[in-house]
Amino acid sequence: MAVIFHIDVNSAYLSWTAVEELKSGAARDLRLIPSIIGGDQKSRHGVVLAKSIPAKKYGIRTGEPVANAFRKCPGLVMASPDHKLYSRYSERLMEFLRTYTPVIEQVSVDECYMDFTGNVRDYHSPVEGAMEIKNEVYRRFGFTVNVGISSNKLLAKMASDFEKPNKVHTLFPEEIRERMWPLPVSELYMAGHSSVEVLQKLGIFTIGELAVMDPKLLELHLKSHGRRLWESANGIGSAVVETERAEAKGIGNSTTLARDAVTEDEAREVLNKLAASVGRRLRRAGQKAKMLSVEIKYYNFESVSHQKQLERGTNRDEDIYEEAVVLFRELWDQTPIRLLGIRSSKLTQEDEPEQLTIFDPQFRYDPKQEKKRRINQALEKVRGKYGEGIVTRGVNQSNH
Repeated sequence: MAVIFHIDVNSAYLSWTAVEELKSGAARDLRLIPSIIGGDQKSRHGVVLAKSIPAKKYGIRTGEPVANAFRKCPGLVMASPDHKLYSRYSERLMEFLRTYTPVIEQVSVDECYMDFTGNVRDYHSPVEGAMEIKNEVYRRFGFTVNVGISSNKLLAKMASDFEKPNKVHTLFPEEIRERMWPLPVSELYMAGHSSVEVLQKLGIFTIGELAVMDPKLLELHLKSHGRRLWESANGIGSAVVETERAEAKGIGNSTTLARDAVTEDEAREVLNKLAASVGRRLRRAGQKAKMLSVEIKYYNFESVSHQKQLERGTNRDEDIYEEAVVLFRELWDQTPIRLLGIRSSKLTQEDEPEQLTIFDPQFRYDPKQEKKRRINQALEKVRGKYGEGIVTRGVNQSNH
C-alpha cells in the first residue's frame, strides 16, 4: 500500500512574516494576536490572504475584503505580503523535505505531497515519520506544518485539514466512515460554494450523505463534477505523486485576471489566449502534447485542476482551446475565478511517428482543416513580425 503525506504550512504567509519579524527583533508574534496579511484596501488585492488563529475567532475569513475584517475586529493588526520572502521560505522547506525523498509534488507555495512509501520501513509507523518531519520543520525554521497521511493524495489532503496547527492526522480508507463522513459537505476537497448549494438543495449536508447518493443523480445536477465529488466522498483518488522533474517536461501558461471572471464567456476568452500561447510555445519547441490540464484559482484562493489524456498529440491552438473548454466545463462550479491556467505534458517530438488508422483525418482531404492550417501559418508570420499580442483567434460564444 502506498503511503502519501500531504504537508501544509499553517497560515503560511502570516507564519513566514511572523518568523521574519521575530528574527528582526519584533516584540510581537503575529501568530499570537488578532492579525492578518492583506493588501492595500484601495487595490484589487485588498483582501485577507492569511489570518491568525486569534483573528479567526472574530469570524475573519481568508478571501474577504480587508475592510470587513477591520469591522469585525477594530484592533486587528495587518502586515503587507512579501512574496519574495515567501518564495525563499518555500524553497528552503522543499529542499529540506527532499532530504527524505525526491518524490515530491509541490502544488502551491505552501503545500506539497510526498510519497513516503519507501521510507516507512525506517520508522515504527508512518505517524512517527510524519511527527519527525513536523518537529524538525519547527526546529529548523520556526514555523509549523500539518501533515496528513493516507494511501492516496485526496485523503492525505483531507487529513491535513483536520485540527490545526502543528498536527499529524491519518485518514486511511478504513477511517473514512468515522472521521470524514460526519463532516459538512463544504469540507470536502473541490466542493466549492456553488456545488455545496446544489447539494444542500438535494438534501445532502454531510460527506457521508454524499457518499451514499446515486452518482448518476449527482451528474444530472452537477455534470461530471458531481461524479468527482461522489468519488472524493468515497475516498477514491490518485496515489501518483508527480515530481517536479516530470512537471518541468510540460509547457504551460496561466494568468491572474484583472477582475474575477463570473461567466463562461469571460473564461473562454482567457482560455483562448492561453491556448494560443501554449500552442505557440509547443511549436517553437518542436513538440506536441498528449496530456492537457486546466487550473482554476477562485476568488477565495482555492485551487482546482483537471487533466485529460489526448487521443493524439497536438500543438494546434484550436485543439488545445477546444480540449481546455471541455476540461473547464467539467471543473468549474460557478464560483468567481481569479486565475486560469493551461498546461501541456507528456510531450513528444513534433516529427515523431504515430500509429494511424484509416479513419484518421490524414487519410482524407478536409478543406476546413486545410484552411485552418493556412490560417495558423499566417498568424505565426504576423505574430513573429509584430509581436505576440497583435492578433488573437476569435471565440465562438455560441458553442455552449
